[in-house]
Amino acid sequence: MFHKSIFQGKIEFDNPRSYSKGLKMFRHRVDNYHKSIELIFEEEELFSEETMTMEIPRTVINVTEKAWKTTVSLLTYTAQFAISGNIGAWMIEDGNLMHFAWIEPKSDKAVVKNYQEGKKLSKVEGKEEEAMDLLSTAIELYDKHSQAYERRGYLNYILEKFHDAERDFTKAIKWDETNAAAYLGRARLKMKRKEYDEALKDLELAIKYSLALQDIHWHARRLKADSLMHLEDYKKAEFELRFFNKRDFGPESRNSRHVKASLFKYALVLKKLDNHKGALDALKDALKIDSEGQKYVTDGDIYLEMSLSKKELGKNGHLADLKRAVKLGNKRAKGILDNR
Repeated sequence: MFHKSIFQGKIEFDNPRSYSKGLKMFRHRVDNYHKSIELIFEEEELFSEETMTMEIPRTVINVTEKAWKTTVSLLTYTAQFAISGNIGAWMIEDGNLMHFAWIEPKSDKAVVKNYQEGKKLSKVEGKEEEAMDLLSTAIELYDKHSQAYERRGYLNYILEKFHDAERDFTKAIKWDETNAAAYLGRARLKMKRKEYDEALKDLELAIKYSLALQDIHWHARRLKADSLMHLEDYKKAEFELRFFNKRDFGPESRNSRHVKASLFKYALVLKKLDNHKGALDALKDALKIDSEGQKYVTDGDIYLEMSLSKKELGKNGHLADLKRAVKLGNKRAKGILDNR
Protein backbone atom coordinates (compact mmCIF):
# COMPACT_ATOMS: atom_id res chain seq x y z
CA MET A 1 0.00 0.00 0.00
CA PHE A 2 1.30 3.42 -0.96
CA HIS A 3 1.15 6.53 1.22
CA LYS A 4 1.82 10.19 0.56
CA SER A 5 5.29 11.06 1.87
CA ILE A 6 7.28 14.27 2.08
CA PHE A 7 11.04 14.66 2.40
CA GLN A 8 13.06 17.86 2.59
CA GLY A 9 16.31 19.12 4.07
CA LYS A 10 20.07 19.19 3.88
CA ILE A 11 22.84 17.49 5.86
CA GLU A 12 26.33 19.04 5.73
CA PHE A 13 29.78 17.47 6.03
CA ASP A 14 32.57 19.72 7.30
CA ASN A 15 35.43 18.54 5.09
CA PRO A 16 36.20 16.24 2.12
CA ARG A 17 37.31 13.46 4.44
CA SER A 18 34.04 13.29 6.39
CA TYR A 19 32.06 13.64 3.15
CA SER A 20 33.93 10.69 1.63
CA LYS A 21 33.40 8.67 4.80
CA GLY A 22 29.68 9.41 4.80
CA LEU A 23 29.34 8.47 1.13
CA LYS A 24 31.39 5.30 1.64
CA MET A 25 29.25 4.19 4.58
CA PHE A 26 26.08 5.01 2.63
CA ARG A 27 27.24 2.70 -0.17
CA HIS A 28 28.28 0.02 2.31
CA ARG A 29 24.87 0.14 3.96
CA VAL A 30 23.07 -0.10 0.62
CA ASP A 31 25.20 -3.01 -0.59
CA ASN A 32 25.03 -5.02 2.63
CA TYR A 33 21.65 -4.21 4.15
CA HIS A 34 19.34 -2.62 1.62
CA LYS A 35 20.28 -4.15 -1.73
CA SER A 36 17.05 -6.09 -2.15
CA ILE A 37 14.84 -3.39 -0.63
CA GLU A 38 13.39 -0.48 -2.56
CA LEU A 39 14.96 2.88 -1.69
CA ILE A 40 13.25 6.16 -2.46
CA PHE A 41 16.39 8.09 -3.45
CA GLU A 42 19.43 7.09 -5.45
CA GLU A 43 22.93 8.12 -4.40
CA GLU A 44 23.19 10.56 -7.32
CA GLU A 45 20.05 12.37 -6.17
CA LEU A 46 21.34 12.90 -2.64
CA PHE A 47 25.06 13.63 -2.64
CA SER A 48 26.98 16.65 -3.93
CA GLU A 49 30.77 16.52 -3.74
CA GLU A 50 30.97 20.21 -4.67
CA THR A 51 28.95 21.37 -1.66
CA MET A 52 29.77 18.35 0.55
CA THR A 53 26.11 17.79 1.34
CA MET A 54 23.40 15.16 1.35
CA GLU A 55 20.35 17.13 0.25
CA ILE A 56 16.71 16.48 -0.63
CA PRO A 57 14.75 19.39 -2.12
CA ARG A 58 11.12 19.22 -1.03
CA THR A 59 9.86 15.97 -2.53
CA VAL A 60 6.26 14.73 -2.36
CA ILE A 61 5.95 11.09 -3.38
CA ASN A 62 3.76 8.04 -2.85
CA VAL A 63 5.76 5.16 -1.37
CA THR A 64 5.30 2.03 0.70
CA GLU A 65 5.74 2.12 4.46
CA LYS A 66 8.68 -0.27 4.16
CA ALA A 67 10.45 1.93 1.62
CA TRP A 68 9.88 5.00 3.82
CA LYS A 69 11.28 3.34 6.94
CA THR A 70 14.25 1.88 5.07
CA THR A 71 15.11 5.22 3.51
CA VAL A 72 14.80 7.04 6.85
CA SER A 73 17.04 4.44 8.48
CA LEU A 74 19.68 4.88 5.77
CA LEU A 75 19.57 8.68 5.93
CA THR A 76 19.77 8.63 9.74
CA TYR A 77 22.78 6.33 9.66
CA THR A 78 24.60 8.45 7.07
CA ALA A 79 23.86 11.69 8.93
CA GLN A 80 25.98 10.52 11.86
CA PHE A 81 29.12 11.17 9.80
CA ALA A 82 28.05 14.77 9.12
CA ILE A 83 28.44 17.97 11.12
CA SER A 84 25.19 19.96 10.78
CA GLY A 85 21.84 20.31 9.06
CA ASN A 86 18.64 18.33 9.15
CA ILE A 87 16.22 16.38 6.97
CA GLY A 88 12.53 16.01 7.75
CA ALA A 89 10.47 13.03 6.63
CA TRP A 90 6.70 12.68 6.90
CA MET A 91 4.23 9.95 5.92
CA ILE A 92 0.53 10.81 5.74
CA GLU A 93 -2.59 8.67 5.54
CA ASP A 94 -6.05 10.20 4.99
CA GLY A 95 -4.74 13.60 6.05
CA ASN A 96 -3.32 12.28 9.33
CA LEU A 97 0.35 11.99 10.21
CA MET A 98 1.34 8.34 10.11
CA HIS A 99 5.13 8.57 10.59
CA PHE A 100 7.58 11.40 11.21
CA ALA A 101 11.37 11.54 11.44
CA TRP A 102 13.69 14.48 12.10
CA ILE A 103 17.17 13.47 10.99
CA GLU A 104 20.21 15.31 12.38
CA PRO A 105 23.84 14.46 13.06
CA LYS A 106 24.19 12.88 16.50
CA SER A 107 27.70 11.75 17.32
CA ASP A 108 30.65 12.33 19.63
CA LYS A 109 32.02 15.14 17.46
CA ALA A 110 32.48 18.26 19.59
CA VAL A 111 30.44 20.45 17.22
CA VAL A 112 27.54 18.02 17.23
CA LYS A 113 27.56 17.46 20.99
CA ASN A 114 27.72 21.18 21.80
CA TYR A 115 24.94 22.00 19.36
CA GLN A 116 22.63 19.21 20.52
CA GLU A 117 23.08 20.08 24.19
CA GLY A 118 22.73 23.80 23.48
CA LYS A 119 19.56 23.21 21.50
CA LYS A 120 18.13 21.13 24.34
CA LEU A 121 18.93 23.76 26.97
CA SER A 122 17.62 26.60 24.77
CA LYS A 123 14.12 25.30 25.55
CA VAL A 124 14.69 25.34 29.33
CA GLU A 125 13.81 28.54 31.18
CA GLY A 126 16.76 29.82 33.19
CA LYS A 127 19.35 27.95 31.12
CA GLU A 128 19.71 30.59 28.42
CA GLU A 129 23.30 31.62 29.21
CA GLU A 130 24.49 28.02 29.48
CA ALA A 131 22.79 27.17 26.18
CA MET A 132 24.35 30.26 24.59
CA ASP A 133 27.86 29.15 25.60
CA LEU A 134 27.34 25.68 24.12
CA LEU A 135 25.99 27.04 20.85
CA SER A 136 28.81 29.59 20.63
CA THR A 137 31.32 26.77 21.05
CA ALA A 138 29.64 24.84 18.24
CA ILE A 139 29.86 27.92 16.01
CA GLU A 140 33.52 28.50 16.88
CA LEU A 141 34.28 24.94 15.84
CA TYR A 142 32.18 25.14 12.66
CA ASP A 143 31.28 28.68 11.61
CA LYS A 144 28.80 27.60 8.91
CA HIS A 145 26.40 25.97 11.38
CA SER A 146 23.08 27.51 10.34
CA GLN A 147 21.03 25.75 13.01
CA ALA A 148 23.38 26.83 15.81
CA TYR A 149 23.18 30.45 14.64
CA GLU A 150 19.37 30.24 14.62
CA ARG A 151 19.20 28.80 18.15
CA ARG A 152 21.65 31.42 19.46
CA GLY A 153 19.61 34.10 17.71
CA TYR A 154 16.50 32.84 19.47
CA LEU A 155 18.27 33.04 22.84
CA ASN A 156 19.53 36.54 22.10
CA TYR A 157 15.95 37.50 21.30
CA ILE A 158 14.71 36.05 24.60
CA LEU A 159 17.47 37.95 26.45
CA GLU A 160 16.51 41.14 24.54
CA LYS A 161 19.89 41.36 22.80
CA PHE A 162 18.12 42.29 19.60
CA HIS A 163 21.14 43.45 17.57
CA ASP A 164 22.95 40.18 18.29
CA ALA A 165 19.79 38.22 17.54
CA GLU A 166 19.42 39.80 14.10
CA ARG A 167 23.07 39.15 13.32
CA ASP A 168 22.65 35.47 14.21
CA PHE A 169 19.41 35.02 12.27
CA THR A 170 20.98 36.64 9.20
CA LYS A 171 24.04 34.39 9.42
CA ALA A 172 21.78 31.36 9.80
CA ILE A 173 20.06 32.35 6.55
CA LYS A 174 23.41 32.98 4.85
CA TRP A 175 24.50 29.39 5.46
CA ASP A 176 21.10 27.84 4.81
CA GLU A 177 18.63 29.90 2.82
CA THR A 178 15.87 27.38 3.63
CA ASN A 179 16.12 27.85 7.43
CA ALA A 180 12.48 28.69 8.17
CA ALA A 181 13.08 29.27 11.89
CA ALA A 182 15.71 31.93 11.14
CA TYR A 183 13.32 33.81 8.84
CA LEU A 184 10.65 33.66 11.53
CA GLY A 185 13.05 34.96 14.19
CA ARG A 186 14.20 37.85 12.02
CA ALA A 187 10.59 38.71 11.16
CA ARG A 188 9.76 38.99 14.86
CA LEU A 189 12.56 41.52 15.27
CA LYS A 190 11.27 43.55 12.32
CA MET A 191 7.75 43.49 13.76
CA LYS A 192 9.12 44.74 17.06
CA ARG A 193 10.55 47.71 15.12
CA LYS A 194 7.17 48.11 13.36
CA GLU A 195 8.79 47.29 9.99
CA TYR A 196 5.79 45.26 8.91
CA ASP A 197 6.45 45.30 5.16
CA GLU A 198 9.94 43.92 5.72
CA ALA A 199 8.67 41.42 8.28
CA LEU A 200 6.19 40.09 5.73
CA LYS A 201 9.03 39.25 3.33
CA ASP A 202 10.69 37.05 5.95
CA LEU A 203 7.38 35.51 7.02
CA GLU A 204 6.60 34.55 3.42
CA LEU A 205 9.93 32.72 3.27
CA ALA A 206 9.32 31.03 6.63
CA ILE A 207 6.00 29.78 5.23
CA LYS A 208 7.59 28.74 1.93
CA TYR A 209 10.35 26.68 3.55
CA SER A 210 8.14 24.98 6.15
CA LEU A 211 5.28 22.52 5.82
CA ALA A 212 1.69 22.80 7.02
CA LEU A 213 2.56 19.73 9.12
CA GLN A 214 5.00 21.86 11.15
CA ASP A 215 4.09 24.18 14.01
CA ILE A 216 6.43 26.88 12.72
CA HIS A 217 4.37 27.14 9.52
CA TRP A 218 1.30 28.22 11.48
CA HIS A 219 3.33 30.47 13.77
CA ALA A 220 4.52 32.31 10.66
CA ARG A 221 0.98 32.55 9.26
CA ARG A 222 -0.27 33.92 12.58
CA LEU A 223 2.42 36.62 12.59
CA LYS A 224 1.71 37.33 8.94
CA ALA A 225 -1.91 38.06 9.86
CA ASP A 226 -0.75 40.40 12.65
CA SER A 227 1.53 42.27 10.23
CA LEU A 228 -1.25 42.58 7.66
CA MET A 229 -3.59 43.97 10.32
CA HIS A 230 -1.00 46.60 11.26
CA LEU A 231 -0.72 47.49 7.56
CA GLU A 232 -4.55 47.66 7.39
CA ASP A 233 -4.64 45.03 4.65
CA TYR A 234 -7.71 43.44 6.16
CA LYS A 235 -8.69 41.31 3.18
CA LYS A 236 -5.41 39.39 3.23
CA ALA A 237 -5.42 39.26 7.03
CA GLU A 238 -8.92 37.72 6.92
CA PHE A 239 -7.64 34.92 4.68
CA GLU A 240 -4.69 34.12 6.97
CA LEU A 241 -6.80 34.15 10.14
CA ARG A 242 -9.55 32.05 8.57
CA PHE A 243 -6.91 29.54 7.46
CA PHE A 244 -5.35 29.49 10.95
CA ASN A 245 -8.71 29.12 12.70
CA LYS A 246 -9.60 26.02 10.68
CA ARG A 247 -6.54 24.21 12.02
CA ASP A 248 -6.74 21.89 15.02
CA PHE A 249 -3.74 22.37 17.34
CA GLY A 250 -2.83 19.79 19.93
CA PRO A 251 -1.98 20.87 23.49
CA GLU A 252 1.74 20.46 22.74
CA SER A 253 1.58 23.08 19.98
CA ARG A 254 2.71 26.62 20.85
CA ASN A 255 -0.06 27.83 18.56
CA SER A 256 -2.73 26.26 20.76
CA ARG A 257 -2.51 29.13 23.25
CA HIS A 258 -3.36 31.65 20.53
CA VAL A 259 -6.62 30.04 19.33
CA LYS A 260 -8.91 32.33 21.35
CA ALA A 261 -6.99 35.48 20.37
CA SER A 262 -6.97 34.44 16.72
CA LEU A 263 -10.76 34.12 16.67
CA PHE A 264 -10.98 37.53 18.36
CA LYS A 265 -8.65 39.10 15.76
CA TYR A 266 -10.67 37.44 13.02
CA ALA A 267 -13.77 39.16 14.38
CA LEU A 268 -12.00 42.53 14.42
CA VAL A 269 -10.92 42.06 10.81
CA LEU A 270 -14.43 41.06 9.73
CA LYS A 271 -15.74 44.24 11.36
CA LYS A 272 -13.27 46.26 9.30
CA LEU A 273 -14.70 44.49 6.24
CA ASP A 274 -18.25 45.39 7.40
CA ASN A 275 -19.15 41.76 8.08
CA HIS A 276 -20.64 42.27 11.54
CA LYS A 277 -22.65 39.05 11.47
CA GLY A 278 -19.53 37.01 10.72
CA ALA A 279 -17.70 38.93 13.43
CA LEU A 280 -20.40 38.10 15.97
CA ASP A 281 -20.19 34.40 15.07
CA ALA A 282 -16.40 34.46 15.49
CA LEU A 283 -16.73 36.16 18.89
CA LYS A 284 -19.21 33.52 20.04
CA ASP A 285 -16.73 30.83 18.96
CA ALA A 286 -13.97 32.63 20.88
CA LEU A 287 -16.08 32.62 24.05
CA LYS A 288 -16.39 28.84 23.82
CA ILE A 289 -12.61 28.46 24.17
CA ASP A 290 -11.50 27.89 27.76
CA SER A 291 -9.42 30.90 28.80
CA GLU A 292 -6.90 28.79 30.72
CA GLY A 293 -3.56 28.87 28.94
CA GLN A 294 -4.81 31.34 26.31
CA LYS A 295 -2.95 34.60 25.66
CA TYR A 296 -3.59 38.18 24.55
CA VAL A 297 -7.39 38.32 24.93
CA THR A 298 -9.90 38.15 27.78
CA ASP A 299 -13.59 37.33 27.88
CA GLY A 300 -14.13 40.98 28.83
CA ASP A 301 -12.60 42.03 25.49
CA ILE A 302 -14.84 39.58 23.66
CA TYR A 303 -18.06 40.67 25.39
CA LEU A 304 -17.29 44.29 24.58
CA GLU A 305 -16.89 43.55 20.86
CA MET A 306 -20.03 41.37 20.95
CA SER A 307 -21.92 44.30 22.43
CA LEU A 308 -20.70 46.65 19.69
CA SER A 309 -21.54 44.12 16.95
CA LYS A 310 -25.03 43.48 18.29
CA LYS A 311 -25.67 47.20 18.50
CA GLU A 312 -24.47 47.64 14.90
CA LEU A 313 -26.79 44.83 13.78
CA GLY A 314 -29.72 46.14 15.83
CA LYS A 315 -29.81 43.00 17.94
CA ASN A 316 -31.00 42.69 21.51
CA GLY A 317 -28.55 41.91 24.27
CA HIS A 318 -25.85 44.46 23.49
CA LEU A 319 -26.31 46.24 26.83
CA ALA A 320 -26.15 42.96 28.76
CA ASP A 321 -22.89 42.08 26.98
CA LEU A 322 -21.49 45.52 27.75
CA LYS A 323 -22.28 45.05 31.44
CA ARG A 324 -20.64 41.61 31.39
CA ALA A 325 -17.51 43.19 29.94
CA VAL A 326 -17.51 45.82 32.72
CA LYS A 327 -17.98 43.12 35.36
CA LEU A 328 -14.96 41.30 33.93
CA GLY A 329 -12.85 44.44 34.34
CA ASN A 330 -12.78 45.83 30.81
CA LYS A 331 -11.98 49.54 31.21
CA ARG A 332 -13.09 50.55 27.73
CA ALA A 333 -16.49 48.95 28.32
CA LYS A 334 -16.80 50.85 31.62
CA GLY A 335 -16.07 54.11 29.82
CA ILE A 336 -18.75 53.39 27.23
CA LEU A 337 -21.28 52.41 29.90
CA ASP A 338 -20.54 55.47 32.05
CA ASN A 339 -21.02 57.79 29.07
CA ARG A 340 -24.29 56.33 27.80
